Amino acid sequence: MVGIMIFAFGVLGLVGLQATMTKAQSGAKFRAEAMNLGNELLGTMWADAPANLPRYVTAQCAGHAPCADWDRKLKRMLPAAGSRVIWDAANQQVQIEITWTRPGEGSSRYVASAVIS
Repeated sequence: MVGIMIFAFGVLGLVGLQATMTKAQSGAKFRAEAMNLGNELLGTMWADAPANLPRYVTAQCAGHAPCADWDRKLKRMLPAAGSRVIWDAANQQVQIEITWTRPGEGSSRYVASAVIS
């Protein structure tokens, strides 16, 4: 009887460990996706520079096809995703902020910035 009880606690411990590992793995996957998406947008902006850089700003993104395509991809890849792009023309610096929220958890954020000249 004692042996069965010890075995049951061991199995419960393994189930809890598996749940924690799955949660950590999905969190790492979303962080990697956010990083890749941020770098993809920076690459697209570098290729499209300098004339179209103001069109990547959040308010104008929907009207510029490469930015709108990227935004749709972002929303497909991350849960409850959003983004904000800030272009500082004086310093030729762009900042991309990507946010997402996993169900049952708080929100996460990834920020990428670069100088595009």
